[in-house]
Amino acid sequence: MSDNGSPARHSVIEDAQGLAYGSFMAAVGVLLLTHLGFVTGQTAGLAILISYATGWGFAPVFFAVNLPFYWLGYRRLGLAFMLKSFIAVGAMSILVALLPRGLEFGPVHPAVGALLVGLLTGSALLALFRHGASLGGVGIVALYLQDATGFRAGWTQLIFDALIFAVALTLRDGTTVAWSFLGALVLNLVIAINHRRDRYIV
Repeated sequence: MSDNGSPARHSVIEDAQGLAYGSFMAAVGVLLLTHLGFVTGQTAGLAILISYATGWGFAPVFFAVNLPFYWLGYRRLGLAFMLKSFIAVGAMSILVALLPRGLEFGPVHPAVGALLVGLLTGSALLALFRHGASLGGVGIVALYLQDATGFRAGWTQLIFDALIFAVALTLRDGTTVAWSFLGALVLNLVIAINHRRDRYIV
């Protein structure tokens, strides 16, 4: 708490390290995920499917896929959120392109890989959320639709992810998609259990 009793806010340096940590860990998670040929949900999942289908690199596709969502982010959650999210997405895209020069994966059992992907990306998103940023636009669209129509944001995200995994079945075998689903489940459990605004002050 601050001296006047109001909730203490993160400093600029704290926000910077939070964005750096989140972007780095998310990039490592994506590299492991694509190493295993997995898929995931949200805009990262869309970018991965496009990358698999076209052979284009994930980094530029992910950066481009997120561009249309920044205006909604600004309208719904403010300028600071939009700028931090833009920085996080840009940093992650750059890291995904550069990290393979210094990081390589050997054989990884898909069960271990699914758990690691979920835990890495879950911790990354927690860091970004707690510092007022995100890595994807689907959640923003979901909140916008909920405000405009009353349709629950959670259902919008669930429908989008279901479509992503349905399309993934045309590009990947069922076993790989099943392991991918385990990774996505672990990720969402990490967020659901730990992202509680009533249990921390930011």
